[in-house]
Amino acid sequence: MQTMTQLDPLRRTVDALRVDGPVALVPTMGALHEGHLSLVRAAKTHAAHVAVSIFINPRQFGANEDLDKYPRQLAADSALLEAEGVSLLWAPEPTLMYPQGYATNVAVSGVSEGLCGTARPGHFDGVATVVCKLFNQVRPDLALFGEKDWQQLAVIRRMARDLDLTLPHAEAIIGVPTVREADGLALSSRNAYLSAEQRAAAAELPRAMRWAAERIARGAGVEPTLREAEQSLLAGGFDRIDYIALCDAQSLAPLTALGGNAARLLVAARIGATRLIDNIPV
Repeated sequence: MQTMTQLDPLRRTVDALRVDGPVALVPTMGALHEGHLSLVRAAKTHAAHVAVSIFINPRQFGANEDLDKYPRQLAADSALLEAEGVSLLWAPEPTLMYPQGYATNVAVSGVSEGLCGTARPGHFDGVATVVCKLFNQVRPDLALFGEKDWQQLAVIRRMARDLDLTLPHAEAIIGVPTVREADGLALSSRNAYLSAEQRAAAAELPRAMRWAAERIARGAGVEPTLREAEQSLLAGGFDRIDYIALCDAQSLAPLTALGGNAARLLVAARIGATRLIDNIPV
């Protein structure tokens, strides 16, 4: 595996790799776990070579969020990626990503509003900006993202479509199903922040979500079902529910009933100082 920290060598290396066939990109912020590695393995089924980026993006953290606490373990992450057969690790420094005088922001309307967009103002501007830069730097043929961050996936696809990106184009941005622990909790780097008691209580999130999705699919009213699921989460140990919503899977417009289009149930809830998100199809 080659590790790159400068842009010109990165582009030369990607061009050389592309001689063998498509290059897939898996963007990450490091602190890799099995969920990230599932993206790498999925990428290997689509491409001749896999590139992974590790960059802790300060522009997607709010003023009171956990940028300073976010785990940094580049050596361990690098070893995991090498063992998975990754061809290229792109690990730029913040000064390369955002040089002095940096003044450009990518904002995606519509899908970035509501849900996490309300709870974390400016977050998706930071996501769209850094992913646009990563796409322009690596110029992958395709890119893979976890479905756990469903709103993020929708934002990135909308950005790629609206900006007419070709490497990758919007249809080459692939969502990979969420990897879960035995009790159903979605894998996340933030799970490491949970105490043993909080970790046990966190299993209520996927349980309440599945219960609500099954009831709605059987025809139960959306609003009373979501209210009951929210109360279940609070009774089960969560401290605050940022949102629990049924949305159109593509536009993320809120739904009061199932219709002809695919729907998604999305949840964000806080337990202690840790904010967990999840979603499932309905």
